[in-house]
Amino acid sequence: MDFSLFAHMERTRPDQDQRVLRSDLIALAKMADEGGMRAIWTGEHHGMDFTIAPNPFISLVDLSYHTKNLRLGTGTVIAPFWHPIALAGEAAAADLITDGRIELGIARGAYSYEYERLRPGMDAWDAGQRMRETAPLLRQLWAGDCTHDGHYYQFPATTSAPKPVQLDGPPIWIAARDANSHAFGVDNGFNIQVTPLWQGMTEIESLMTKFNDACAAYSGPRPKIMLLHHTYVGSDADDVAVAAKELSEFYCYFGAWFQNKRPVSQGLIETLTEDEIAANTMMSPENMLRDLTIGTKQDVIDQIKRYEDLGYDEYSFWIDNGMSSERKRASLARFIDDVMPAFT
Repeated sequence: MDFSLFAHMERTRPDQDQRVLRSDLIALAKMADEGGMRAIWTGEHHGMDFTIAPNPFISLVDLSYHTKNLRLGTGTVIAPFWHPIALAGEAAAADLITDGRIELGIARGAYSYEYERLRPGMDAWDAGQRMRETAPLLRQLWAGDCTHDGHYYQFPATTSAPKPVQLDGPPIWIAARDANSHAFGVDNGFNIQVTPLWQGMTEIESLMTKFNDACAAYSGPRPKIMLLHHTYVGSDADDVAVAAKELSEFYCYFGAWFQNKRPVSQGLIETLTEDEIAANTMMSPENMLRDLTIGTKQDVIDQIKRYEDLGYDEYSFWIDNGMSSERKRASLARFIDDVMPAFT
């Protein structure tokens, strides 16, 4: 099984210096690189300090200057915010600058907060249709002289400038959840990224079933599938309990951003009260302990071995969690030193 890191700059308080957050992200990337992880993934988000990532290609090029071997992946670009020609060109330029280290994860996006600001009136279905029109065009644009007359985009013969370093372009990964999105990705020969978010083994098994069903109906070679999940490797049971509480709070804020009902000022959402956090029983610390990949080293090894047995090719350590940089680094160090060696 391959391992990767999924990370962003995240700012939850007005006193946090963005320059320090960038340094923290670089430090995590260097740990992943030196620790033998395959890749680092970082995404695209707009106008929200909860996840600071307006252009993942810029973030990845930045990280390329501080790492040697890591593959550099977008996790993910929000396809409906990009014209296909612009996306093909930006991805190719990043691939050129990083000497062929880019991988391109693509999604429809999830936050209505972003939709209403960048594409007012667009809903999730429309976003998904734009993604389905865009993704298959990228390889054609990299090959050159691509013409297109689609529902959302029309353009005469166009070639990506520059062209990517990698033959056929960066590997493409589609963020999938339902059966149709799995089928779309597999049928186009794309790899698949999945996350159960706060959900546990039942959802992880369901996602793999959908992927297997899509592969069974596809005549080409089997793509790869990556599982993204919040992870924490604790020093002892007390440390794990603290992490469960921190991840509970993180997911309460995640839900608040997703619902898009709470005031936002200067990129920060209105602070949740302790009572509001306690009332969100779906995101309770007990549920985090049950459903996320958190525990002491043997707990985490045992959980990931179950994912490996299901057929997942890559496990991505989701480290965005609202914790201090010190706690993030300590957990990642234990993962690299104590968990990864259990897998060949």
